[in-house]
Amino acid sequence: MYTANDPRSTLATAAKSTAAPPPGGYFGSQVALFYGTPPQEAGPDHKTWIARGQNFIVAQSEAEAGAIFSRTGQPDEYAIILPDREVGITVTTAEGTVEIPGFSIVFVPPGDSEIRMVAKGRITRIFSPRAEDLVALSSNAAAFHGTHPTVPPFQPWPEPPGGLRLKWYTLDVPEDPSRFGRIYRCTTLMINFLIPRNGPRARDQVSPHHHEDFEQCSLALDGQFTHHLRWPWTTNMNLWREDEHLTVGAPSICVIPPPAIHTTTAEGEGLNQLVDIFAPPRLDFSMKPGWVVNADDYPMPER
Repeated sequence: MYTANDPRSTLATAAKSTAAPPPGGYFGSQVALFYGTPPQEAGPDHKTWIARGQNFIVAQSEAEAGAIFSRTGQPDEYAIILPDREVGITVTTAEGTVEIPGFSIVFVPPGDSEIRMVAKGRITRIFSPRAEDLVALSSNAAAFHGTHPTVPPFQPWPEPPGGLRLKWYTLDVPEDPSRFGRIYRCTTLMINFLIPRNGPRARDQVSPHHHEDFEQCSLALDGQFTHHLRWPWTTNMNLWREDEHLTVGAPSICVIPPPAIHTTTAEGEGLNQLVDIFAPPRLDFSMKPGWVVNADDYPMPER
């Protein structure tokens, strides 16, 4: 359910849920606060909070200049979000070292890699569940010991011709009312760096909707938000779940499982910055011409 001026109202998937509930009932939401809680990793030059959904892992770090984040034998592509213009990094892979400015999205190829912070600041890294060491470190790992009843197993999208290489893209993309946010994808992830809101969201302009078979991660980078979730009623009242209204600060994530009806309201008086994460990429967004900023760099699956 979208307002008429919301670009998502044109999606073919904007319809009522028809999926039957799993026999054991619906899976609940997950919230991880990357503030006011102990980090999962800490050293003299960084603190890192780690949490997951079924098909992704988010590692949020506060780091000093010179701090290094390394991956050895990383099995697939992972992503980096640099939300601040003054906080850049260098990334070293088998092909060499590249300096990347702040306010960028980065996709790092499999294998060995090293990130070095050029300045003190924050950095978000996002992985698939194939990063098993980070799966084990996730603060909510216990919630995903079993198979998610409504999310298909993770399956990456095709590699581009010529294979995977380091790619980065500026977040300085002009706002376009016909496009929903600023969307980037790689083989493992889709990241939508939404247009920020200044002040609370209007209560008569919300967008309750659902996803049939994929989870969403809403990453709050700045401000305050309330995530509103409602599960469909069924003929078996034993499977009903209470509505949820989860108010969080930043940084934090909310994992929204299908087919929960959901919408999020910005609550902060100042800047409210939200990022939506999907793993693997969303086909419906990818099929909209012009929506994915880097669509030419990554092929879609054959349909």
